[in-house]
This record gives sequence, structure tokens and C-alpha cells, in this order.
Amino acid sequence: MHFSCLRGMVFVIVGAGVAVCSNNSYSQNSQDAEVPNLSYPTTKTVEQVDDYHGVKVEDPFRWLEDVDSQDTKEWVKNQNELTFGYLKKIPERESLVKRLGELWNYERYGFPSVHGTTWVYSHNDGLQNQNILYKAKELDSPKEVLLDPNTLSSDGTTSLAGYEVSGDGKWLAYGLAKAGSDWNTWKIRNVETEVDLPDTLEWIKFSTVAWTKDNSGFFYSRYDQPKTESEFTGANYFQKLFYHKVGTSQADDVLVYQRSDEKEWGFRSKVSDDGAFLIVSVWRGTERKNQIFYAPIEAGKIPNKSDFVELLRGFVAEYEFLGNDGDLFYFETDREAPKRRIVAIDRNQSEESNWKTIVPETSESIEGSSLLQDKVFVTVLQDATSVVRCYLVDGTRLEDLAIPGLGTVTGFEGKRTSKQTFFSFTNYITPPATYLVDLANGSVKEWRAPKIAFDPNDYVTERTFYTSKDGTRIPMILSYKKGFRKDGSGRAFLYAYGGFNISITPTFSPANLAWMEQGGLYAVANIRGGGEYGREWHESAMLDKKQNCFDDFISAAEFLIANRYTNSQRLAVHGRSNGGLLIGSVMAQRPDLFAVAIPGVGVMDMLRFQKFTIGWAWVSEFGSSDDAVQFKNLLSYSPLHNLRPGTRYPATMVTTADHDDRVVPGHSFKFAARLQACQSGVKPALIRIETSAGHGAGTPVSKLIEAAADMWAFVLHNTREPSKP
Repeated sequence: MHFSCLRGMVFVIVGAGVAVCSNNSYSQNSQDAEVPNLSYPTTKTVEQVDDYHGVKVEDPFRWLEDVDSQDTKEWVKNQNELTFGYLKKIPERESLVKRLGELWNYERYGFPSVHGTTWVYSHNDGLQNQNILYKAKELDSPKEVLLDPNTLSSDGTTSLAGYEVSGDGKWLAYGLAKAGSDWNTWKIRNVETEVDLPDTLEWIKFSTVAWTKDNSGFFYSRYDQPKTESEFTGANYFQKLFYHKVGTSQADDVLVYQRSDEKEWGFRSKVSDDGAFLIVSVWRGTERKNQIFYAPIEAGKIPNKSDFVELLRGFVAEYEFLGNDGDLFYFETDREAPKRRIVAIDRNQSEESNWKTIVPETSESIEGSSLLQDKVFVTVLQDATSVVRCYLVDGTRLEDLAIPGLGTVTGFEGKRTSKQTFFSFTNYITPPATYLVDLANGSVKEWRAPKIAFDPNDYVTERTFYTSKDGTRIPMILSYKKGFRKDGSGRAFLYAYGGFNISITPTFSPANLAWMEQGGLYAVANIRGGGEYGREWHESAMLDKKQNCFDDFISAAEFLIANRYTNSQRLAVHGRSNGGLLIGSVMAQRPDLFAVAIPGVGVMDMLRFQKFTIGWAWVSEFGSSDDAVQFKNLLSYSPLHNLRPGTRYPATMVTTADHDDRVVPGHSFKFAARLQACQSGVKPALIRIETSAGHGAGTPVSKLIEAAADMWAFVLHNTREPSKP
């Protein structure tokens, strides 16, 4: 087997850690005897050179961006044959599949909601590929199937992407996603008869659905139908807001709002609980700043563009509409409050000087809030775990809501008139239990708690802190089975995300429990770039500060090693999406630090991400190679461009899906091809490509189990003690 440096490739050094590939060929023949079981498929190269502000950068694997070409399909087939062949030979894999099936076999409930006299909630009895939507006459009366996605495809890959029930409980609007795609098709079902109407709404993506008060129809957002060849890769611009009347064709839908002068604007709609206003959140990319427009809804009249009032303009802050009392609108916002606050704005006197603060900003970052009856439930984060504060709508502080312990709380859905609400509590060793809150007296009681085939008392989850390269204090949560010894010999698995203001809080996973059962430590580092400490925490690791999140992660690994939780030969690292970018970057910067790297559905080509699907929306987070200064920063850490020939990289299994239309698979395809050409030594450089799948949402349980078994088998096999075969 012979790998040479990619012919003619020229990378110019513009920052620390940039790969340099000269015209001198690199031979790996000396390592042939060490890798008898791995012969990587041949990956052709093409003559593709891009000029970025005078810097010539070759892209020899550009052809792998075309996911539907015959050449790419053949490459995927060959890579999967190699990877799955490798995985099947690992002795632990089959026992892992069996145990994961046992651990996954527990009941899971969605939050119940009542519409008219009908209760609706989702449920999974354990190993069903997709959750089933049920209806019931009373909350605890026998449930009936309303919609079963498991019957819609033979392989379980058609999932329920969302649903909204009309206020009177007559109609169910529901979205379906096929093979994990972000594209959704919405339909309407009669709740009583369980029969679908002919209504079929296509080309919906990143949309809410908002029923009118009279239940005659709903607002939603869609894109124009893309050309066939760009359905899964073409850029998504010019979203439009429509109204659909029940029982009519999509061709007859009313265009409510569009901006032909603003291709990046998108629209999320909500109808106020009193039915008087259509509230539209105008978003632009993934930046956490939006605008709020509203239009009065008059009986028998659908608002049009001229009816809208631009209440909060300029993309200067983030605003989340919570509800209203007549003309008084309530918002959660980070305006003049990096950790967020809740304000009341009179729409007739909307100047900022007239705003009234209901819940002031504190040292704790607000993660979410809800307005129910006369109460405001505010979930805040204390070092990446949840606390629920309670207030009256006039700002009076009440007692905190009692929650079971250190973990994550979500929920508090409902309308102002709701008599009860629900929340879920979970952490890394506690399956999610659902609790009912009586809004009249504030009492809390357990509604559903799953039984699962393990004893949580055998496990520990604890929070610690470590110091990053620049002195920043970072929280990390460690979970493990009792008896784990800090003698430096243990296996450890480190996970992080670090971007887009997304907070990573404790969540139960049967997959992660299977790792802890094997004696492994599961560590989650709450690195900068997330939202754990508010806007400043996020902004301190975006754009030209992105290296901070990589430094934070590397420091987490060094902390685990220095404190004898593990060693570099027993440490595996993982991240998905933006976290996949994280893993790709840190394994390029510090290949000596990890034994195993699993970058999942990652953004690996930082010079071209903005050219595909919704990638343009991430420019506010990353920057763009179209800008000369930002190009230099992107090239300094782009995973694809920082792999060096002749380097001993960790055992790596790149994971992606063949039709991921969020982070297109070309990212992972090109990275894996480049890694195979650069890898030196005995460690495998594989790619696992899920077929008939997307970015992750709606993945069938059967595929989740197989993927988890493959990951843990790969990690276990490549973190064996050096003295063992």
C-alpha cells in the first residue's frame, strides 16, 4: 500500500498549525507490515484549485461533494464495506448490541397537552423505531393511537418532525421527515376519525406552525421548490410566510409576508393565546439576534405585508415572545442583559425607555421561560445544571420549584389558560421522568417515571472545574460506575460541543450508560462557545476567537490525564456537528493527546461550508472565506486543511449520513479521504456512513443501537492496555 502526498497540493501557512504539503511524495511503505488488515479503498483526486485572496488551495476531493454521483456512491459502498467489516471482527460488538437493546427498552413520554377535551402526547414503549402520537379523553384514561410513524416506512426512517393540534382539538397538523432530511411534508388529520385530509404542504424547512383562534387554518413558512439536483445540497434562501386554510390545496395558500430584498431572512410565526395577534420572529442565520414584527388578526381576514408593525427592529438582540395581556407583550431578551431578562412592552408605547423589567438579569443565565396563568417559570443554569425560579407576572418572586437534584429540567409548555403544566428531569445517570405542576396551588407530583434495566445507585455523577489555557475556569461533569479508580489506567470518553450559544446540560442516554457499565468514565466539558454562562460565554469562542473552544477542550483532556482519571492511550473524544468540527480540529492540533477520535457529522471544510443548504447561516458564527481576514482564521483551524502527511493520528472513525442536508456529507467524505492519505502507523482511519439518514433527528431506535454498538466497539478495541493484544 502506498500513499503519496496529494499531488501538487499547496497550503500556505497563515497561522499556527496549518498543514503544509510539498511536492515531495511521502511513502507509507515502511508501515505496511503494521496494517495487514486495512487496505483503504482508492480515492481518486481531481485538478481543482481555488484562489482565496491570492492564496492557492487545492481541493483534490471536490468530487465527493456530489453525493448522488455514481463515483461517490461507489466510494461510499467501498468505505462502508471496509468499516463494517472491521467493526464486525471486534469481539465486544455483539454483546454490546444485546445490552444496548436491553437498556434502550424503557418507556419514553412526550409532554401532554389538552386541546378542547382531547389530550395528546407521544409515547414509545421502548424499542419502537419512532415515537407514537396518542390521544386520550382524560389525562390518565386509556390512550388511543392518533398517528403511528412506524407504519409509514418499512425501515423506520420516516419520522414525525413536529405537530400542532388546533385549539378545539379537531385537527392535527403534522410534519413528516424522510430519511432524516430537514425537508418536511405537512399534512392534516381529523383527530376524531384519524383520517387525513388531501391537504399536502411541501418544501417546508425550519418552520413553526401556528393555528388561528377560529381553527380554520394555520401560518407556516416554506421555501420555493428547489431544482432536483440541488434538493439536498443547494443553498436555502428567501423563506416565505404563508397561511393555509384547512381543506384547500397548497397552491391556494395565501402569501402573508416575504422579503425579496432580504434573501437570508426567515420567519417563525406564533398566534397569541387570545388570538388577536400574529407574532413573527424574523431570523437571519444562526446568530442569536432577531426582529419581532406583529400584525393584528381580524375576524375573517388574513394579514398581509402592509398590516405588519415592526415592533423590535435591527437584529441588535434576541427576543422570545412569551405571551400578552392585551396590548402588553412579554418577552425574554438579552437586550442590555447578556444573561437575559424578562420585560413587558406596551405595543403602543414601545420605546425602550418605556419597557418594564419583570425578571431582572442575575448572575445566572436564563435558559428558558414560560408564562402560564399569572406565573412565570424561569429555568436558569448554575454551572450547566438547571434551577427553576418562579415569579408572578408582576415580577413578585416566589419560591423556587422543587426539582429532584443535579440535572436538566425542560418543559413548562402550555397556554395562559392552562390548569397544569409538565416538566422533565434527567441527568447522565437518571432516565427522564415527567412531573405535573398544578398551576392553582404550585404542587408538583410525578406523572411518569420509566423503569430501566440498571440500578442508578451504582453510579455517580459529579461536577468539577478545570482551568483552560488562558486561565478561564470551565465546568466539567464526570459520570462513572462506583469503583472507578483514579490511578491513571482507566478508560475515559470526553464529549463537548462549544458553539452557537447551545448549552450542553446533563441528559440521560442508554448509549452512554453502556459505556459506564464497561467501566469507562463519561466526561462532558462545558467549553466556551455554548450558552452555559450567557452571551459573553458564547461570543468568547466564535469568529476570530474560535480557537478558545479548541483550547478549552484540549485543557479538559489534559486535566483528565493530569488528575489520573485516564491516560492518552485510554482517552477517546467525540463531538457532533459543530462538535464534529471541534474533534476534527483538536485531533489535527494535538494528535498525541487522544487514543480515539470520533468526529460526527462535522463541519470539516471551513472554506466552503457556506455554499451548501443552510451553511450560509453559520457565517455569523464562523466567518466566511469570502472575507480575506476571516479566511486566514478559518484556514488556521479547518480540519480538512490541517491534516499533515506522515502523522500518527488517533484511531479515528468519522461518522456521517449519506443525505445529511444540514451539514452535507461532503465535509466528512473529504476529511476521511484526506485522513486516510495522511495517517501513519497502525491506527485505523475509517468512515461510517449511515444510509437513508440525515443529521440525526428522527433516527430510528434500531439504527441508534447499531451506531452506539459500533462506536463503543471501536473505542474499546482501540483503548486496550498496550500490553494486551
